Amino acid sequence: MRLLSEEQTMIRDMAAGFLEEKAPVDALRKQRDNDGGYDRALTGEMAEMGWFGMLLEEEAGGVDMGAEAAGLVAEEMGRRLSASPFLSSGVMSAVTLRATGRTDWAAKVAEGSAVVAMAIDERVKHRPDAIATTAAKSGNGFVLNGAKRFVTDGAGADRVIVTAITEDGLGLFLVDPQLDGAETRDLKTVDSRNAADLRFDNVQLDGAALLALGDAAQEALDGALRVGRSVASAELVGVSKEMADRTSAYLKERKQFGMALSSFQALQHRAADLYTQIQTTDAVVAAALQAIDTGHDDAELLSRVAKAKAGKTASLAVREALQMHGGIGMTDALDIGLFMKKARACAEYLGDGECHGDWLLRQRGL
Repeated sequence: MRLLSEEQTMIRDMAAGFLEEKAPVDALRKQRDNDGGYDRALTGEMAEMGWFGMLLEEEAGGVDMGAEAAGLVAEEMGRRLSASPFLSSGVMSAVTLRATGRTDWAAKVAEGSAVVAMAIDERVKHRPDAIATTAAKSGNGFVLNGAKRFVTDGAGADRVIVTAITEDGLGLFLVDPQLDGAETRDLKTVDSRNAADLRFDNVQLDGAALLALGDAAQEALDGALRVGRSVASAELVGVSKEMADRTSAYLKERKQFGMALSSFQALQHRAADLYTQIQTTDAVVAAALQAIDTGHDDAELLSRVAKAKAGKTASLAVREALQMHGGIGMTDALDIGLFMKKARACAEYLGDGECHGDWLLRQRGL
């Protein structure tokens, strides 16, 4: 079991208490049955607690607590399926805005007055390097053309950070989705969250929309993806732990042939294997988050290993929960199905095991 410092324990416990009261699984059920997405007022409360400024410097209104702290909050969100633009806006966009020196919008993210989404994918599968969107110079600004798919929290976002190809290489642009020529098609994801497909048809951008070009843009994007993968992995660890805890409790209370299910050796072995997988995953995710905070050379590799491993473990955890709960595990009355959908959606987000496995093989020339 991973050992936490006194400060980390305090962050985890505060997050757990807040989310249990304000954003439990029941809250997701209500949003699912209505419009999905997330609660703007609740996002503001989370911002007041400093969550959206965890990766921002104090000059931008942040608290600069680092990726490990963000991971602890994300894990508790995973335990409760809490709907929030924390990962998209408070983590990935915040890191990008910090890296590109945009303290004006970073401050808005930190205080919760604005949601900024990342528009980086154009294919069904995660391929941030496959960019067909272009930004051509036009006077003091640019003309943006192209499309982005499955932009998490893109529906209703105040701004989106768009990747595009320019004559100087990769460009990052802070785009108002309400501009003429910009079209947003709202989507509802399998885990009852919001997303959007975006299209840009000769959208006129002024010079202030440019965040970074060339190597600076690539470095900022890589940093955002690295942190995003690791924090998303922590959320998946939360999903896995919650499913394991609920399943363990059920096995202890449910009786068959006059004996608790937890007394059957076959089920004990399965529960023990799941516990081992979760602890291993927890350690890998912690290593990735620590590497990011310390600037270690292995941060990129560890973030990808963590994402691949966390997705696999969460899939195992929800499948075991479903099977060990028997027939009732299939019903909507239990939360298992909601956790299963979350595990599936989050495993795909920012790349699944195959995506990151292919990257690791390419690094070794295979």
